Amino acid sequence: MRLLKVATCNLNQWAMDFDCNLKNIKESITRAKEAGAVIRLGPELEITGYGCEDHFLELDTVNHAWECLKDILLGDWTDGILCSIGMPIIKGSERYNCQVLCFNRKIIMIRPKMWLANDGNYRELRWFTTWKQKDQLVEFQLPLEISEALSQTSVPFGYGYIQFLDTAVAAEICEELFAPNPPHTELALNGVEVFLNASGSHHQLRKLDIRLRSFIGATHTRGGVYMYSNHQGCDGARLYYDGCCCVVVNGEVVAQGSQFSLKDVEVVVAQVDLDAVASLRGSISSFQEQASCKTKVSSVAVPYNICQPFNLKMLLSSPQKIMYHSPEEEIAFGPGCWLWDYLRRSGASGFLLPLSGGADSSSVAAIVGCMCQLVVKEIANGDEQVKADAIRVGNYTDGKFPIDSKEFAKRIFYTVYMGSENSSEATKMRAKVLADEIGSWHLDVCIDGVVSSLLSLFQTLTGKRPRYKVDGGSNVENLGLQNIQARIRMVLAFMLASFLPWVHNKKGFYLVLGSSNVDEALRGYLTKYDCSAADINPIGSISKQDLRNFLRWAANHLGYSSLADIEAAPPTAELEPIRSNYSQLDEVDMGMTYEELSVYGRLRKIFRCGPVSMFKNLCYKWGGTLTPSEVADKVKHFFKYYSINRHKMTVLTPSYHAESYSPEDNRFDLRQFLYNAQWPYQFRKVDELVQELNGDKVAFKETGNHEKLGATAGAGGMGVVAAAAGDPKAGL
Repeated sequence: MRLLKVATCNLNQWAMDFDCNLKNIKESITRAKEAGAVIRLGPELEITGYGCEDHFLELDTVNHAWECLKDILLGDWTDGILCSIGMPIIKGSERYNCQVLCFNRKIIMIRPKMWLANDGNYRELRWFTTWKQKDQLVEFQLPLEISEALSQTSVPFGYGYIQFLDTAVAAEICEELFAPNPPHTELALNGVEVFLNASGSHHQLRKLDIRLRSFIGATHTRGGVYMYSNHQGCDGARLYYDGCCCVVVNGEVVAQGSQFSLKDVEVVVAQVDLDAVASLRGSISSFQEQASCKTKVSSVAVPYNICQPFNLKMLLSSPQKIMYHSPEEEIAFGPGCWLWDYLRRSGASGFLLPLSGGADSSSVAAIVGCMCQLVVKEIANGDEQVKADAIRVGNYTDGKFPIDSKEFAKRIFYTVYMGSENSSEATKMRAKVLADEIGSWHLDVCIDGVVSSLLSLFQTLTGKRPRYKVDGGSNVENLGLQNIQARIRMVLAFMLASFLPWVHNKKGFYLVLGSSNVDEALRGYLTKYDCSAADINPIGSISKQDLRNFLRWAANHLGYSSLADIEAAPPTAELEPIRSNYSQLDEVDMGMTYEELSVYGRLRKIFRCGPVSMFKNLCYKWGGTLTPSEVADKVKHFFKYYSINRHKMTVLTPSYHAESYSPEDNRFDLRQFLYNAQWPYQFRKVDELVQELNGDKVAFKETGNHEKLGATAGAGGMGVVAAAAGDPKAGL
């Protein structure tokens, strides 16, 4: 037996905070060595933080990374342990995203990333170059300061692996695993048994299974030990990196770290038998045949044994059941951890939330409550960093610290119900009960006086006073009156966030939380600069349907039972007067349901559909209940309001990224914000298709031809929904 103990980790790095990042790296190496590991894997770009973005273009960023690496190598951190450390490196005129493989105070090899992540949230090609010379390792001249400090002038640079006396180890960096032809295939045929995947992978609802299946598949038919390391936490932007470091052996997970955690450093250790890898490969005839005629990959020889022989004191890590969170748990823990990182690193003293008693703002309140529970739980588990941060943020003195989540919430969380003459007593009470359950400092404010003052000023200026539609006013008057209320709430929220800490003799300021969901943003069903215009928004890319499921879950699992009543209430903005024959409802106002919005959003973003493609797909999905004309009307209605409201995305509150059809325009959804909202060409094409389909229906009825309508409807590539129609997991 060749026994090998390996360690991988989740690190909560902060972009451009080199002191914080270096401290976490050293702590992870220390823990790995204490556990007896001889390989330590860290996440991608761990020295700088992954989310530095255009800071990667600054020479200072690269220079500081070298300085931190030198600090590590001059100490005893790498003695007897192979450390894979991520950082940016400039070679000649190019900048590369690299893993630096260090051992016994020397750099053994530098492995540049060959396939860069450049879609969705990622723009690596903006900052880095892909390494294209796969046929050789080249010599890289180390910076003079590093060279003198290490007494090492150059190091092999490029695509290759490290050949120890008893095994071979190679890096495969993040996106490379998901490439059509991943490096691990070729490396395995060259005898590499241990793969090191340093990653910077963000959380997205229901995404973890895709990632883990890739690790399992990489070694299931090829054999091998696959190690995965990831960032964990908010490193300074909209993404939450969801950790889940793990070790997979021959297609089975033998060690798995947490997906959501407040810890700055988490190290996972596994004891593996490399002879099991050799045995599996030797039993597969096709592997043997392909290995015999492989393309040779360059290697770096290290005359050192890192394995240990058979020893009963070293127990092998056994396959374990993979830990998955439900989507409801992901909504609670992901944004909860993200909020904690943002709070403790922003210098703020807490959060302020306009709490309407509706589903969206109540979801945000529940997430903050969950965050408080996580903080108290982690302190009880002995995490000194969380404890120190909580003492500072909560302004505790005399050695006290949080031991009760409701008491902690009272210190760091304000909720404000800002009612008007259009608000109901039911929503007011729901907000009050939920605030009591969470423990927030709750205020009840009537904004009628402020609204009336503004209307009086307007009347003085113009001689006219607008009226609501139910009172005989026009659409323009009705919409304007709603917008006044919404924007007054935003101004009031920021005023309270600035002054309330001063009133209560607290240090600092409070961050205003927004509560607009992804479906409302997609449709533009929000007032520009209303109380959804906040500092940050933890639910900004979560769908209404997922939020309602979360509310039902949180009512039982977080202890906030009032959320069940909140979820059951029909969604309403309460911006128009309530009459015996009229009550404002969101879905009536929008002219579409939240369920329909989710379908539109997925087709528009995930399946890249314009109006014509969306119409064709929805004819399949909704053809059993709607006529082609009705489907066309719905598609036109959506695209009209999507396009006229797209400008609102330019000022959308920075939101936690959780959904693959988010319309957020900062990085994820790069589309213009000025449209011809009539879509004349596209809508004309839809109308032509409707006429064709209606004609086919007539022919279908007259001839009994059961094939003609299907053939016509199928033209133009409507396979997306057709493939997914019978499988709820397939897409729509």
